[in-house]
Amino acid sequence: MYDSHALRNFLGIDLGRTGVPDATTLMGFRHLLEAHDLTKAMLVEINAMLIERGLLMTQGTLVDATLIAAPSSTKNKARVRDPDMHQTKKGNQWYFGMKAHIGVDKDSGLVHTVKTTSANVRDISQTAALLHGQQSDVWADAGYVGVDKPEDVQEALAANEQTVQWHVAKRRKSVEKLQDGWQKSLAQAYEKLKAQVRAYVEHPFHIVKNIFKHKKTRYKGLAKNDAQLNMLFALSNLYMVRAELRP
Repeated sequence: MYDSHALRNFLGIDLGRTGVPDATTLMGFRHLLEAHDLTKAMLVEINAMLIERGLLMTQGTLVDATLIAAPSSTKNKARVRDPDMHQTKKGNQWYFGMKAHIGVDKDSGLVHTVKTTSANVRDISQTAALLHGQQSDVWADAGYVGVDKPEDVQEALAANEQTVQWHVAKRRKSVEKLQDGWQKSLAQAYEKLKAQVRAYVEHPFHIVKNIFKHKKTRYKGLAKNDAQLNMLFALSNLYMVRAELRP
């Protein structure tokens, strides 16, 4: 903030009248955001503004999750790892940390819902929390096979008197086992079409992890990291539509 005039203008800081807030002040402000769930409120408010401008539709939802690593070392004062984080196996590799589950608008690729869990929580268990209640179609990868059966999902849909068309990817082996012919070709083409739609869910992950460089947790505990993730995905929405928002 001392080095960047553009950043000081953005924050409304005039060094001729006031100094840059110290680390304690900034930490206190962050704790205020966490205590009152204000980062979630910011995501809701930003999305409401995008809906008013016609940039965020709500008819289709893409659901997915990504792993975010946490420090696994025990070389700290308490000599323990973060108790809110857990390990999980993906492919042939083990990961320690948490998961960011998101619900993304199909047409715009913007995030409308964020849920944070430890890494060992199954993706499918958070599906009901990622549905906003207005979508008519939901797309998901093979990790969500059987998503229409859990009671919490059925209750969420029933509460909104809603009927949803599920577009869940089939497991690759089930398609490969089909006999060669028109049925297999048709199944492969349909899976490719579903994959092209689901690809939009990767854009917010790319922005948060590669552009914002948030590949590893900075804080301890799920509550603090959940607050940060809600803010990051709110900012990723603004980043994705920055051209449309410019005067």
